[in-house]
Amino acid sequence: MSENNTDFLHRFQQGSFTSALRWPQLDALWQAVLEDSDGGWYLYAVGETPPTEPASAERVESFVREIDSLLRREHDENYCGIVYADDLQKPDLIKIYDPNNLGVVCGFSDNPPLPGWVMSKQQPVDLPMARQPDAGRRRWWQRVFSR
Repeated sequence: MSENNTDFLHRFQQGSFTSALRWPQLDALWQAVLEDSDGGWYLYAVGETPPTEPASAERVESFVREIDSLLRREHDENYCGIVYADDLQKPDLIKIYDPNNLGVVCGFSDNPPLPGWVMSKQQPVDLPMARQPDAGRRRWWQRVFSR
């Protein structure tokens, strides 16, 4: 894994993130993104092949409109709380959780769900492939291949 990939993974897993808890906070986050839409954003749908090039400003603007619409339609709550950014005013890395696959997004979990989408100023890595299997799966794998 390259140094850039290792850095992305470290920031993704160990970085400090703040939730856009209320819908107005999400509106302000999107405004910050749109003001920097040509700033080299990678748009990554987790589970798909990670992008190798940043998206165009037009694609970023379209994605923000579409994901905002999806979140408001499918996360029918009076709060948002499923979008996290490294900095709500000047974001470089944003995790957007799928309203239909929340699991334990906030709080503690040994195996938290991956977000549905990631917006990043740094090229992302294939997150499902980067995640270590849980201890039970590792023991199973070792048992199968030790025969």
